[in-house]
Amino acid sequence: MPGSRKYVFTPATRAEILSELYDAFWGSYAHLFLPNSNSSLPLHVTLSEVQMKAGMNKEQVLTPGRPCGHIFKKGESCFRCKDCALDDSCVLCSKCFEATDHSDHNVSFFVAQQSGGCCDCGDIESWRTPIDCPYHPASQEVTEYLAEFTAKTIQATPKISPRVIAGQEVPPVKNYPNRASIPPELHESMSRTVAYALDYVLDTLDYSPDETNAPNNEADLRAQPTGDPMVMKDQFCVIIWNDDKHSFDEVIHLLCDSTARTREEASDIADKIDEQGREVVDMNANVARLLDLGLNITQIDLGVTIRRAYDTFREQVSAVIIEWLLDLTRSRVGADTLTLREIIATELLAPRKFTAPHIHPDAAKLLSDIQDPSRLDWMFIYHTKLWKKPRLNLKEIYASILTLSHEHKLAVASHFANVYNRVIDAYLLVDREAETSIKYFALQLFTVPSVALYIVRQHMMVSRLLAVITSFFTNQIQDKRIIFPPHPQADIDVDAFPFKSKRFMPVFSDLRYLCHNEPVQQLIAHNREFVTQFSKTCQLFMCVNPNKRAASNHVEYETDAWISVFNVTLSLSRVIKVYGSAFANANVAELVSAITTVMHHILMVSAVDDEQRDVTRFPPVAFHDVLFGEVTYEIVDFDVLEGWVSFHHSLQWLLAELFKHVDILSEESLQEVGLSSIREVCLRNASVQAIQTIIDYPLRVLAMVAQIRTGLWVRNGFAIRGQLIHYRDFMLRELCYDQDLFILQAALVILDPNTVIVSMLDRFQLVSYFSGQLVHSNYDTTHLAGMVEELLYVLISVLTETANATKMPLPQVIRREIVHALAVGPCTFTDLTKRVAERLTDDVHFERVLKEVANFKAPESVSESGMYELKDEAYEEINPFFYHYTRNKREEVEVVLRSRLQKRTGVEDPVIVPPPLNITSGPFFTLPSVFESEVLLQIMFFGISNILSITDAIGSAPPSAEAILDQTLYLIMQAVLERPLLFSSLAVVKVFEADRTLMTILCTLEHHAKYRKTYKARVGWILDHISEHQSAAVAALRYIPEGMDIDPEEAKKRNAKARQAAIMQQMKTQQASAALNFEDFEDEDDDDDTESPEAPVSYGTCIVCQEELNSSKPFGSLGFLQPSRLLRRYPDAQHTYMNDILLAPDSLDRPMDAIPPPPFPPIQAAKEKEKEVKLPHFEGFSPLYTRFGLHSSICSHMMHLECFTVYSGSIRQRHRTQATRNHPESIPRKEYICPLCKSLGNVILPVAHPIKQAEVNTVPFPDWIRAAGINILKSKPDPLLDSLQFRNGTGEFVFWAAQDQGYQSFTRTPDKDDNMEVHKMVDTVMVVAKTISQQTRSLRDRAEPEPGERGAGLYLPDELVTYTIACLEVAQRATGQPGTSIADTLTDSQTRMIRGLVTCLTKLVALNFKGRPDEGRDAVRQAIIKRLLPEWSRTSFTSFAYPLLLRDPFTILVETAAVAPDMLRHVLILTYYACLARTVIGLLYVLNKTRNFQSGPVGERLYEDIFGDVRMFFMSVIRPSPVFEHAAEVAFQAYGDAKIEKLLYTFTLPFLRRAAILCRAVLPLAFPTLPASDDLCEYRRLLKMLDIPPLSDLPNQDTLQNALSGWCAHYGHSPAASQLNCGVTLDYPITYHIAKLPLVLDSLFIDQEKTLTCPRCKTIPQDAAICLVCGVTCCMQSHCCADIGNQVRGECNMHTRECSGPVGMYFLVKRCTLLYLYANNGTFAQSPYLDVHDGVAGSIFIRRDGKKCVVIG
Repeated sequence: MPGSRKYVFTPATRAEILSELYDAFWGSYAHLFLPNSNSSLPLHVTLSEVQMKAGMNKEQVLTPGRPCGHIFKKGESCFRCKDCALDDSCVLCSKCFEATDHSDHNVSFFVAQQSGGCCDCGDIESWRTPIDCPYHPASQEVTEYLAEFTAKTIQATPKISPRVIAGQEVPPVKNYPNRASIPPELHESMSRTVAYALDYVLDTLDYSPDETNAPNNEADLRAQPTGDPMVMKDQFCVIIWNDDKHSFDEVIHLLCDSTARTREEASDIADKIDEQGREVVDMNANVARLLDLGLNITQIDLGVTIRRAYDTFREQVSAVIIEWLLDLTRSRVGADTLTLREIIATELLAPRKFTAPHIHPDAAKLLSDIQDPSRLDWMFIYHTKLWKKPRLNLKEIYASILTLSHEHKLAVASHFANVYNRVIDAYLLVDREAETSIKYFALQLFTVPSVALYIVRQHMMVSRLLAVITSFFTNQIQDKRIIFPPHPQADIDVDAFPFKSKRFMPVFSDLRYLCHNEPVQQLIAHNREFVTQFSKTCQLFMCVNPNKRAASNHVEYETDAWISVFNVTLSLSRVIKVYGSAFANANVAELVSAITTVMHHILMVSAVDDEQRDVTRFPPVAFHDVLFGEVTYEIVDFDVLEGWVSFHHSLQWLLAELFKHVDILSEESLQEVGLSSIREVCLRNASVQAIQTIIDYPLRVLAMVAQIRTGLWVRNGFAIRGQLIHYRDFMLRELCYDQDLFILQAALVILDPNTVIVSMLDRFQLVSYFSGQLVHSNYDTTHLAGMVEELLYVLISVLTETANATKMPLPQVIRREIVHALAVGPCTFTDLTKRVAERLTDDVHFERVLKEVANFKAPESVSESGMYELKDEAYEEINPFFYHYTRNKREEVEVVLRSRLQKRTGVEDPVIVPPPLNITSGPFFTLPSVFESEVLLQIMFFGISNILSITDAIGSAPPSAEAILDQTLYLIMQAVLERPLLFSSLAVVKVFEADRTLMTILCTLEHHAKYRKTYKARVGWILDHISEHQSAAVAALRYIPEGMDIDPEEAKKRNAKARQAAIMQQMKTQQASAALNFEDFEDEDDDDDTESPEAPVSYGTCIVCQEELNSSKPFGSLGFLQPSRLLRRYPDAQHTYMNDILLAPDSLDRPMDAIPPPPFPPIQAAKEKEKEVKLPHFEGFSPLYTRFGLHSSICSHMMHLECFTVYSGSIRQRHRTQATRNHPESIPRKEYICPLCKSLGNVILPVAHPIKQAEVNTVPFPDWIRAAGINILKSKPDPLLDSLQFRNGTGEFVFWAAQDQGYQSFTRTPDKDDNMEVHKMVDTVMVVAKTISQQTRSLRDRAEPEPGERGAGLYLPDELVTYTIACLEVAQRATGQPGTSIADTLTDSQTRMIRGLVTCLTKLVALNFKGRPDEGRDAVRQAIIKRLLPEWSRTSFTSFAYPLLLRDPFTILVETAAVAPDMLRHVLILTYYACLARTVIGLLYVLNKTRNFQSGPVGERLYEDIFGDVRMFFMSVIRPSPVFEHAAEVAFQAYGDAKIEKLLYTFTLPFLRRAAILCRAVLPLAFPTLPASDDLCEYRRLLKMLDIPPLSDLPNQDTLQNALSGWCAHYGHSPAASQLNCGVTLDYPITYHIAKLPLVLDSLFIDQEKTLTCPRCKTIPQDAAICLVCGVTCCMQSHCCADIGNQVRGECNMHTRECSGPVGMYFLVKRCTLLYLYANNGTFAQSPYLDVHDGVAGSIFIRRDGKKCVVIG
């Protein structure tokens, strides 16, 4: 063909080649591939194009376990979810992304720059959490297979010579339902054609050059290898190759000048070069002309080759063949999409057949080091010979093979690993177009955990990568090949080519990707050879590029080699962090071994003296004696001012990462291997001097940094400043600077702290200064002060920074960084990310934590930016001496904190107290003992003394005086906090210069004329704390200088404060003693009282063991507790709801009158549309008036507690063994899935028997009140009960709080056998409630004790039980049947749930009253009565300072049900009347705000028999509150008695409904439903059912009158009644509605400025979403309203948090669909609109001419 076409490749040539290939491929079976109407393939089109046009590429049948595998095209959208993805390489196509829920996730969107990547949806190894894609469901079989494969591979023994997986070893894809039936002869022809085509490509590439260099002369041109059988044919081609260096204009100008082409022609060629990767620009036989053209092109370093036309034509044919193979991967046989790819994979994995007429003589030698290379191996090697488009096509082919099966993925990976060294050679040394290199294919292999494990285990990829790094950076390169294995004695040269190369970073990335996979981390942790090999590689970069101070002359020539060195070592340090983190999986022996190995390699390179030692990098180790504080220390002898110091200590950084596993290095763990401490770990194989040598290198860097910052290295020029900036840069410091600080911190617990601190003094050359000498031989005054300040900064950092010492969790680290970054003031998100390390800003927790600690302030104009401002409570976490702060930043933060403290405390000069270290365990537990060091004490002494001496001598403050004093006093304050007794003694006893002690100098500083104003408060704080232990010494030394004016008032205040402090301390001691006594009392075992067994009542069978559920074995109901904002409060400031209340139906337990549907299509659609668009926010309910609480639900299934324990254990076991499986439940949230109905649950509720009728107290109400009062008067004081009630006088009990510190789990509290089981169930409720309570404090508006105190958190009777019953009641509104009440509409499981919750409250009482026969019920009963009847108690008016009417009366009813259900009927009457009085107060507040509102007409009074004289009742309630009297008069004048009566009816009806639910659940027989009497309203029926005297009968109820008067008087004298902000909020009392969408959908597209404007960004959204709760319009998936501070979540998720809490419901206008959101998950549902065919509307294009009319369904 080349000769017949005259070597000119045209589109017709391409079409002919494709036709021949297809014909040979399918033979006589074309009908299996082509549509019915086609007998042959049309020219110039591909098979996939024809099939797509014919609609053959329809959706496949869902196959569990099959990945998506969609190959991205250039320009196609890709999605990455940081929350879900295992790493950054895991992406989703738009289809899968839309189908999965990533609400509240950090999602990024990008456009594919080139083809070849694939969607990872359905690949369970790509996601850290299941994404639940409906198109690619997970498969249990695949999950189990991967788990088994991983376990087997980890345990497998690696072979000496790795073996690749051959094609015949790869089985066909299993369980594929669309498998086509392929005739054998067709299969044979397809395989044969693909094989011939691949061999043709390889035969052609045998002769293709590796590099794009033009020959220098004709002889070289003719000497080129060729496959042309007619070698004498003198036709040659000049080809220009694409690269990433030249612009279009450069190439166009070159072509115009060199080839006499027009600009249009040259532009076309340039476009082809960019698109294809190369293009022929000339072809003829004039060799001289072609050589001259090639020379001109070479002048601008543009890639050019001159080759025979025959070879060029064959290469173009090869490109068409590759395009044809790619088309096959996109095509199918019938519905079978896999067979064609399987055939291509089989042939690629098969050995190559050398069938060319002229085989290249060197071809067989090219892969001589690889046994039986496959075609795929050759293609990988020859990839660099190809150009852009064929390269990308091949990568897409390879990607399509990877998606076939896990076996195919392993096979391709094994072949890639087999030739990886050759691929890296080409990438680093040869490849001109690196961005399309096959090397980047490693990303799709190395990031798959199982694949990474396989090639690391079987192909030793980590070792090979380390060898490549070693050889490359030691410049072991020969003939464009990196020598493998490397020579072990080679050294690096930072000025050589490797360090100047910009391509080495992806090699480190490959290593990091490999080692980051969890299975590989396991290998690293459990196999010592990994850390040994890595340590040897790190040795190469130890102390590279050292610096020496230019003391006399400036550096004349500043090289930029340091930039390359930093790039290399920082890339290596990122691998170091991954390597170090792997040892979290190690046991203590393995970690100790790794530490020993790394230390050995450090000492081998730095301490062993041999001939090859580079003395500039590793000077000989020598020691000298240093006298400090009358003690001589043996210290490493090194002068940073004179010696060579490098910033780079990779082995020490690795050692630091190993030391960070403090949980493994605890004393308890070390005892397992016969060691007692981390000191023994380090010193068992190394001497003290060896450890000093190891730590001295980081110490030298810190000293050099201090000298550079002080200005001692200025003659070294910008290079040294640049290195310092990189070393301490906020983005990079955790890779190097922080590591060096941590090594020094570790040294304090490994060695004698005094030796370490003296080493620091010696290295900073400050031994003499802290011995009292004020003149330095090398530092002038300014330099000396700067060095002192730097030393103190390092000391504070290593003594007080505890993140690594305590292994602080990453979210907490992020929180701390954000808090300190925002401490100075608000900033934008971009600025915030510039203040925090890159690793933290990239973490999935970053933006969630940001939301927790900061408020986002939206911009008010287009010129502003959104700002994040720290929340008030987060300021308590700020430490001004945070080790990432500069001096200036610290001073700014101190100003902010002092200002806040002044406002809060009123103190003019407040003291900022350092936070305690709180190192409670681990090897750094002894770190605070450093504050007992006399060396540190001497530093503190002279740190102050020298400043005072210089100040007194010169009459002014010396340089850095305030900074040094700030730092020294901070150290002293920290010492006083950590070691108060010993440090106080040392401060008084230890004598320094001139017989002065630290105490002496502090007393001098307190009243020093220059520093008194700034430091008096801090020094006073220190002296006060020391005086607690050394009062006599402090009193003797502390003085007030003569002549100082003392304010008598100030002295009086100070004395009063001292007395108050003493009293408070005494009270604290007494309280602690009392608490201890109570704990001892509570820990006593109850008597083993047993009751006679009753006949067991059966509740069905256990859904696990299928045995009967009865009293013989404890059992419970499966339940689910979740946060909720379902309940609504009445919007007191919104008038529109008043008419709804006045027009509410009398009965909520009957269905609402049905509204007839409009005619279809709507007759007056236009008028209705015009009316509807004017409604604000579609009549949604404002989110400002919702109430937060815990909602409990139940799935109706029960199981034995023992079975539940076993089942929970099996869930945890399943999560451990199937770590990559898509689990439906979350173990951290205590979730499980009901085995039967698959409902989500997180608690098990006790099943309580309903209380019998005989147990209900039937005493008449007045007699009961009288008897209760007498019992109270006779009762004795109960200190235990008093201690268990809230101090604020609400009458609530601390043990019913979710975060109560007094609660103990059943494992810590021995109990009676029959009650321990209930205790276990209560535990499940308390754990979940506590977690939610801790996370939702900001959503609750009730006053609570602080966390850590008793009674903190959610109050369970109110915010769990009451809230759940209220939700049940709301859900039942406007439902029911005649003859029933609301209590009859509840299911058995719902009533069982209520009883279970009440039983939990009862058990909590018993746990706090152990030892009492009635388990505390009588005590709590009396407390409840006292709360309700304060006039009967001698102490209640003082005990219950909080008015009863400010509490929800229903909560008291719930408390009664828990401890005294027998008096439920009587307490119900009291709480009902309390509800009436409370409603009166709330109504007056509402009516006062809406008195100008013109409400609809209401007829005569309808409920006079219920309420009697409403006006009189209102006046009676508010009479003790004069401020309300006028409001009541105005309200009655504006509304009248009938309306106010209706309001009172409507607002109090929900209380009766909820009471009916509770009473029916607790006492089902005592409150039966009355016979059918539908003529009565629900209110009257419930009053009769609950036996409550109506308000109209109040004149006859003396006891009730007394109670009401007491409650109202108590409220009237409270601060809440002083203003019309009454403190009472009313619940929304009528049926809940969602937002009312317009009847006709296209109404939404009319006047969008009014109906669809986003209130946040004030624009019309591109994709509008209407909140169905409040009616607000949000921007759906829009960047304008993305929550940057919370993981870039969209506005729908933002609004959900602000509006309805966990639940969100939206109508997506343009998509015409519903969106449900819940707890970071969501789903789409059908549209509420219908089209003319009564089908679901799915189009956003709604015509207004009536041809398509959509109405709500």
